[in-house]
Amino acid sequence: MNKTLLVIAVLMLHGTAAAQSSQQPTTADLNYTYAELRFVDVDTNGGDGFKLGGSLDLNGPWILLGSITDLDFNNNVDATILEVGGGYVWQYNRNFDLIATLQLVRTDVDALGGSADDTGVALSGGTRGWLAPKFEIRASVNHVNLDNSDTFLEIAGDYHFTDQVAAGLSVEFAGDTDIFTVGARWFFN
Repeated sequence: MNKTLLVIAVLMLHGTAAAQSSQQPTTADLNYTYAELRFVDVDTNGGDGFKLGGSLDLNGPWILLGSITDLDFNNNVDATILEVGGGYVWQYNRNFDLIATLQLVRTDVDALGGSADDTGVALSGGTRGWLAPKFEIRASVNHVNLDNSDTFLEIAGDYHFTDQVAAGLSVEFAGDTDIFTVGARWFFN
C-alpha cells in the first residue's frame, strides 16, 4: 500500500513538473524596457527613501539604464544618488540571461555640517530569468567605485501579475550595509 502511494505521488509530481515546464516562459519573454519605483531601506543609520529607475532595450543585446535614489537618514543626513549607463544582455540558456552593466554614479550628501559629492562608476554582472511561470529572479555582483569602494551581492524576485506589471523584493548585502527594497515595475513594448 505504501509503495503504491509512493509511486502515485512520484507520477503526480512528474506530471505537475511536465505541465509547468511546458508553460515555462523563456528569455524571449523577458522585457528590458521598463520603469520602476521602489521603497529603499538601508540598515545603516536608519536610512530609507525611494528609487525611480528604468531600462530601455535598444533592439538587440544592448540596453540603457538609469535611476535616481533619494535617501533620508536618522542623523539628519540626506543622500541623492544618480546612475546612468548601459549594459549588454546575453541569452545564456532558454530561461536565463547573463547581464553586464557599466554606469556613471553621482552622489550628493547633505548634512548639518555641510555637504559633499562624489562621482565614480558602478560595474555589475549577473543573471535574470524565470524560476517559475510568472516568477522572475535576479542575482548580481555589483561593485561601486566611489571615494569608498564597495561590492554588493544582490538577490531579487518579482511576481508578474500581467505582461505589463510586476512587483517584488530585493536584498543587497555588503560589508557592513544591507539594503532592502520593495517595489513595482511597469513594462513597455
